[in-house]
Amino acid sequence: MIFAIKTEVLDPDAKTFVFARQKTMYEGKRVKVGDIIYVFASENEGGSGLIARGTVTTSSPTPKIPGIERQTPRVSITVKRAARSTRRLGRKELKPFSDWDARTPETELNFKFYRQATNKIGGISDAAAAFLGGFF
Repeated sequence: MIFAIKTEVLDPDAKTFVFARQKTMYEGKRVKVGDIIYVFASENEGGSGLIARGTVTTSSPTPKIPGIERQTPRVSITVKRAARSTRRLGRKELKPFSDWDARTPETELNFKFYRQATNKIGGISDAAAAFLGGFF
C-alpha cells in the first residue's frame, strides 16, 4: 500500500523526517517499514503542500490512553526522503476538485487530506500515487 501524510514539517530540506503520534485515517494505521509515503507540509502550520516522497524506515503504533473510550489510532514513523517535489501541489491546487463523486486522483487527495484541516497519515490509491509521482 502507498501512503501520504499531511503534517507539520519543521525542516522541509531534511533527509529524514520524524513524525510522532500522527493521527491515521483511510487505512493509515497499516503503514509499515518499507512503504512509500508522500509528504505534504501542512499549510495550517506554514507549509507549502507536497514536498517529498520517501520510504518509511520505522513505524510503531502509539499505545491508547487508558480510560478514553474513543481514540483515533496514532502511529509514529520515520521517513527517509528519496526525492523532492519539483512542482507545487497543496490546498490551493486541489481545492477545485471537490466533486466527491468524480473519482479522480486530485479529488481523492482533496477529500482525504484537505476536506478537513486535520493532519493525518492515510492510504492512497494507485491512481493517486501515479498522479503524485508526476511531481518528482
